[in-house]
Amino acid sequence: MDFKGKVALITGAANGIGRATAIGFARNGARVVVVDRDAAGGEATAGVIRQQGGEALFVAADVTSSADVQAYVKAALDAYGSIDCFHNNAGIEGKIAPTAEYDEAMFDAVIGVNVKGVFLGLRHVLPVMIAQKRGAIVNTASVAGLMASPGMPAYVASKHAVIGLTKTAAGEVAKFGVRVNAVCPGPIDTRMIHSLEQQVNPGDPAAVGARYQSTIPLGRYGTADEVANVVQFLCSDLASNVTGAQYVVDGGRTATPGAATTMAPER
Repeated sequence: MDFKGKVALITGAANGIGRATAIGFARNGARVVVVDRDAAGGEATAGVIRQQGGEALFVAADVTSSADVQAYVKAALDAYGSIDCFHNNAGIEGKIAPTAEYDEAMFDAVIGVNVKGVFLGLRHVLPVMIAQKRGAIVNTASVAGLMASPGMPAYVASKHAVIGLTKTAAGEVAKFGVRVNAVCPGPIDTRMIHSLEQQVNPGDPAAVGARYQSTIPLGRYGTADEVANVVQFLCSDLASNVTGAQYVVDGGRTATPGAATTMAPER
């Protein structure tokens, strides 16, 4: 996977999957635009890339703000002249609660970042790629976009929506040489899964983690690098005939009947 001469834009790149993807693109030759509302984390990601000899620009942005999204697109174009790869990744998990008790403000917050943020990324990056007549986008969905995850109605709804946006956009822009796919991680060893463990059992989150991992056929959480590798593949010429697809990275979780009721989502 050679990205020399290409520009990769990643949202939610201050930590977790986004950081791993940004660093992976840079290691494979891309110039990287790091986007996050967490300025310290975003600058840290860009700093790691520079320390490893790569080229990176950090742009602070709230992905739910159209003005901020337009600003990160403009910053990428001003700095590097194109956007070849876009990992539309920013997302939040929200709180764990039954649908009948779920807080409306929290529901709005999760939908805002996970759905509107992905939509705005598509809305403002796609015209650039259409004009270029090239480009690849990977939206971060989840196994929660393919099945239920009890206690997480907002998150599950948002990730189902991401898959719908992915398929819709893919069909619209294929004729322009632009591909749009989704990656669907299962539980990944990052901040998000450990936050969910803490919510489930504040007194013993490690026990929750052990229980979750015992239900995964591979017996462990995935790593951010493993997801980043799939994102890079989908953005590479190796995947030149792949669009409108969702690639599952979950250690066999969705292949195992009954596992859906015992797991929390990724990041």
